[in-house]
This record gives sequence, structure tokens and C-alpha cells, in this order.
Amino acid sequence: MSHKIRNAMKKRDEGYQLSGYVEMDEGFFGSPSEGEGKRGRGTDKAPVVIGLSLDEAGHPEFVKAKVLGTVDSESIVDFAHTAVEEGSSIASDGLFIYKKLAEKGYIHLPENFNAIENPDHLKWLHIVISNLKSFINGTYHGVAKIHLQTFLDEFCYRFNRRFWPSQLFARTLFACFSAPPFTRYDLIR
Repeated sequence: MSHKIRNAMKKRDEGYQLSGYVEMDEGFFGSPSEGEGKRGRGTDKAPVVIGLSLDEAGHPEFVKAKVLGTVDSESIVDFAHTAVEEGSSIASDGLFIYKKLAEKGYIHLPENFNAIENPDHLKWLHIVISNLKSFINGTYHGVAKIHLQTFLDEFCYRFNRRFWPSQLFARTLFACFSAPPFTRYDLIR
């Protein structure tokens, strides 16, 4: 039942795109294979790209996240096309995989990440990523890679509606009623 609710949350959020000023970065979720202690881009954890839109005051508005097969330019551009409105400004770290965003209709603002010289670069995005990891590990004590996207969808749905807590139940109920059927086959594929 909870996976059906998460699927309804996903379907409801699919109709929206991030716009304006968007911070984008990748994170890695899950536990490493036994004996593997690598961190960051060298790990075998599940790669996830996260986008966070900020308002004019620089505060977080909405978030989108997607599990990637591989972290490369093509998957970053695909995520941007589905999650970010064309013409938006996308701030990222200086990793080469983000460079194609400028060729695809976005204003790309790359900056090498340096926590000492510029601690505010992608600050809100890194806070959201930390909260997302705490949500998954604290609430569910980790999830299988096959189901990670559904838990990311739940987090994004809740985050994007955090300003209307009194309406969350009614909105979720409406999303469940208007979502297409979700079968066991959908869950295991």
C-alpha cells in the first residue's frame, strides 16, 4: 500500500518543473559493497542527481531527484529536460558532465566546490541532500536500490508541500484517487 501511495506522489509531481535559479549536484545513496570503503564518485552506491530551485531571496522552493544508471553528461541533460524548465539558470560544481547544459538551453553557472573559500556554493542543495539521506536512513534504515526512486519521490513530494502541512493529507488522498493503478508487477520491475 505504501508503494501505491508513493507512486501517486510521483505521478502528482511529474507535472511540475523546477524553474528560475536551480542548484544541481549528484549524491550517492545506499551502503557500499562489503569491503568497499570508497566515498563519492568512486563508490558503488546508487548515483542520484538532485535539483533544487531557489526563490529570489535564495531560499529553497522545490526539489526533484532521480536515480541514475551512470553519472554522465547524457543522464544529467536528460534529468534537466524532464525536471528543469528550459532557460533556467543551473548552478553546479565544476565537474565536466554539467558542461553540456549550456548547449541545451540552460544558463549554466559552474563553480569548483571549495568549502573553505566559498562555503555558500550549493549550500541549500547540500543541506537538502543531507536531509534526504537522514530521511531514508533514519526512517527506513536504508532501502534497496530497486526501490530507491520511490523513496526519493516520497521525499520530494513532502518537501515540495512543506508549506501546507494542514493540506498534506487531503492532497495526498487526491493524488491517490487520480493516479493510475499500480500493480505488483510495477513494483518488482
